[in-house]
Parts: sequence; structure tokens; C-alpha cells
Amino acid sequence: MSQETIFRSEPRQHIRAALPDGSVYEGPVGTTTGELLRAANKDGYPAALIACICNGELRELTYALHGDATLAPVLLNSSDGGRIYRRSLVFLMTTAAAELWPGCKLSVRYAVPDGGFYCTRQDAPPLDAGELQQLEDHMRELVADAAPITKRTTSLEAARQLFTERGDPDKKRLLQQRKSDHLTLYTLRGHEDYYYGYMVESTAVLQRFRLIHVREGFILQYPRKETPDELRPIRSYGKLSQIFQQTDQWLHRMDVEDIGRLNQIVRDEEDPQELILIAEALHEQNVAAIAGEIRERHRQDGTRLVLIAGPSSSGKTTFAKRLAIQLLAHGLKPFTLELDNYFVDREKTPLDARGDYNFEALEAIDLTKFNDNLLRLIQNEAVQLPRFDFHQGKSLPGRTVQINENQIVIIEGIHGLNPSLVPSIPDDLIFRVYVSALTQLNIDMHNRVPTTDVRLLRRIVRDAHNRGWSATDTLNRWSSVRRGEKNNIFPYQENADAMFNSALVYELAALRPLAEPLLLQVEPRTKPHIEAKRLLSFLRWVQPLHPEQIAMIPDTSLLREFIGGSILHDYHPGNLSEA
Repeated sequence: MSQETIFRSEPRQHIRAALPDGSVYEGPVGTTTGELLRAANKDGYPAALIACICNGELRELTYALHGDATLAPVLLNSSDGGRIYRRSLVFLMTTAAAELWPGCKLSVRYAVPDGGFYCTRQDAPPLDAGELQQLEDHMRELVADAAPITKRTTSLEAARQLFTERGDPDKKRLLQQRKSDHLTLYTLRGHEDYYYGYMVESTAVLQRFRLIHVREGFILQYPRKETPDELRPIRSYGKLSQIFQQTDQWLHRMDVEDIGRLNQIVRDEEDPQELILIAEALHEQNVAAIAGEIRERHRQDGTRLVLIAGPSSSGKTTFAKRLAIQLLAHGLKPFTLELDNYFVDREKTPLDARGDYNFEALEAIDLTKFNDNLLRLIQNEAVQLPRFDFHQGKSLPGRTVQINENQIVIIEGIHGLNPSLVPSIPDDLIFRVYVSALTQLNIDMHNRVPTTDVRLLRRIVRDAHNRGWSATDTLNRWSSVRRGEKNNIFPYQENADAMFNSALVYELAALRPLAEPLLLQVEPRTKPHIEAKRLLSFLRWVQPLHPEQIAMIPDTSLLREFIGGSILHDYHPGNLSEA
């Protein structure tokens, strides 16, 4: 173990910081975590230093140490580092806009897949190409200036007065939910704002970004954690863009633009039920529209196969059942085929980088048998299906079935959008559906809630209800789940013939009273606790539905798949003809 003293002071009152490599650094009381970590790595880190883990807690680099500590760097190539970088970049953007055009209101709307936020101007016509270039140039001037980002705690009343005088109704609405009598504000060059998470030390860190003019707004592009030193090309996502535009129309129709407005509705005992019913009706309209598309494709092209894919906790199971009901209403009988029964025998299962069985790999499926069975099924032949025994790790003979020309085969699985899953099936016989929580209400104009976090909350609640898992169990598995999504689902989402946005405008209010006590049980100073604390930090801005209001959620709702009480849980739609 090496030890190095990096500062001297009189009187000699020192703290010691132990780093992951076993080295110990020493400095006077009050030394910041940033000073210690920079001194400890004179050759530089593989990605920008953003924050740190100090004694098991996520901390900013401005955090001053007053006792011995264990320290680990948080870099831009990590999830926490990426979130802090993006949040700080938004603050840089809004500060630069306020300096160029006093009173300018920029709003962060949603994230785009290749790394960026779609943003709009709220107080005036959209920024033109020249103004956008002016904004980017000024942001770069602030980066070159290495302006510090500081924070202070103020009274809740003073914060309300600040946002009232500045004309920020979203912040005023949000502060109605605040239980504490104080609020922490961040400051950059005299411009103050509220953000629910940590920031970088100074603008000097924010080297990589780009503003791109699109439609009625622009993209604030940032680096992805996989490529922290570069900005990826922004590709066109036409189908996703349509979903985002549709959601904006829906939110306008429901008069819910942010969580502060949702909180106002939830606090009024008369309004939540109407909002819930409208949100559910919009969902059902979309399911019915997709079923109508499948019916037309069946008539015109002979489509017989519906493949449904989406990331974890998107509500695919409930969507598939509701779609089956709509197909029945169109006179088409659904037949559900389980992809899990087509796993190869255990000894043939591919391994991941850690030597574990990789059941999410496409090669874990017996594609030859799967395609042969599908072809024969849609040709109305009798087929003996396999049955995979998970205890033995072997494929065994299953039942023999036969369907007719009026039946649609529905398959839900991780690879549904990958053309390599069904290379033997002609495209005109296939209809692909991508299901995911594609949008989410933001806390306010500048504080975005990632849809990934909402899916994680759904899964925490469902795992506790259905499997008896703790939040710690779910959080420990989440990074592996996310890796599988990035490899097997997201690259193929634009292959979908239809997209279903499973997000519900009111769902955070329903999830909070169920997720919060589970998150509070996560053991402090552990890696899952850092994630739990982050989720709680935004969840506490949400006014929870009380039990009587949760009871208003229909028993056919997609949300019931996660919170319980779904009438569709044991429903198996369609008729099956056994040969």
C-alpha cells in the first residue's frame, strides 16, 4: 500500500482517503474529493472525471472531506457519470440562452436514441439556424471560461419568489409538492435553477456537445457512455418521432405538461379518475388501431404472424393479450406460441463474457426448428411443438396442434424485431410490433425523467409482488437486463410495423406508494443504495395516489401487470385446435 501526502497545512489536521487500487492519499481537513482524485491519477482517467463514490455514497467533486474516507472515481463512461454530465449540459444551455436572450424559456422534451435531448423554445418562435449557432458558440465560450457551478440552500419561500419573478410556472407548480422548508439551488454565472441531481464542478468538463436544428426545435447532443470521447451521428427515427409527436398531442389534450401539473390533478379528488380513464382510452385506441392494421394486412397480404418485442417491463404481456382481444373482435383467432420452448439444450447454450449461460443470445434458440414449425403452422399443417424442460435443460416433445387460415400466431420475445429470428418466413406474412414506455412526464422544463427509470420502478414493484424479490435483488440484476436490451432490442426498433407507447401519464403517482417503501429498505452504502437514492430523489416530487384512487385504475390496464389486480393475468385468449 502506497501513501502520498499531497497538501500541507498548519496545524497538521489531516484526512486519509483510500482508493480502489489500494493507495492512500492524505490531505488537510476540508480537501475536496475532486482534489484528491485528480492528484491520485496524474496520468488522467480513461474518460472525463465527473463525480465520485465516497464511503459508498455518490458525491460531487466539490464535496469536502472532514474525516477518513474510501474514494472511487465516477467517469463519463458510467451511468451515473453520464446522467450528471447531461444534467450539467442542460444547465449550461439554459444559462447561455438566458444570457443571450433574457427571459428565454427552453424546454427539454425527450431523449433521442443516439444521445441527445430534443428541446424546444417555449416563450417565442423556434430558434432558427443562426440563433442556434449563436447559442452553441456562447455555450462553448462558457466552457472555455471554466465557470464554476456552485450550489446554495435557500428557504422554500425565497425559491418560490425567485421562480415567480422569473415567470417559471412549472417550478411554482412543482414546489407545491415540497414538504421540506428549504431547497438547494445551483448557480452558474449568477443564473440559478433547481435540479434534482448532482452537477459537475465547472463548465470546463462539458467539452463534448452539439446543437442540431430539427423540425420545430433542436437536439442538444451529448456523448454516450459507450463512446465518451465522441458524438455519434444522429440517425433518423421516423417511427419514434411520430410517437413523440403523438404524445405531445395527448398531453396537450389532457392538459398535463409536467409532474407539477399531475400533482395538482391528483390532489383534487374529482379529477384523477377522469385523467386515468382518458389515458386508458388513448391506450385502447392505439391497441385497436394496431389490430386494425393487422386485419388489413391479413386480408391483403395473408399476414399470419405477429411478433412483439420490447425492453423489460414495457408491458408486452398485457399488450399481447389486449391485442388478441381486439383481433378476436375483428374475427381473427389468435394462437400464442411461446419462444422459450425453443431453447437449445443446455450444453449447446452460448456463454457470455463471464462464462454464464446467455439465454438472451439469438443462438440460444433452435432457429431451424422454430422456423420449420412456423412455416408448417401457417400452412395449416399439424405440428408437434417442443416443450423445454428448464430443470433438465432439454427440449422435449410437446403437444401437437393445428391452426386454420383465420388464426394469427402471436409470439412475444426479445428477438421479435430481429430479421435473423425468422429468415425462412416471407416478410409479407409478418407484422412486427415494438412495445416500450417511450415517453414520460418530466419533473419540469429542465428536469427530465428517463423512461428507463420508470421501467425500473415498474419492475421493482412487479418483482416484489410476483416473485417476492427485494428492491436490492432487482437493482442488482438491472445492469445485465439493460445490456441485453441494448444488444438485442434497441438496434432493431425501427424494423417495427407499429409502435405501442406503453407509458401512462399518471403511472408515477400510482407507482410511488408501492415502490417507495421497497426502495427505502435498500441497505445504505451499497451500490444498489446509490440507485435507490437516485430514484427516490425524483419520486418524492410526485404526489402519490391514495388507495381509493389506485382502485380507479381499470383491471384491464397495462399498469395492472405491475401493481397487481389485472383481470388479464390468467386470461389465455383464442381457441386452439389440437391435431
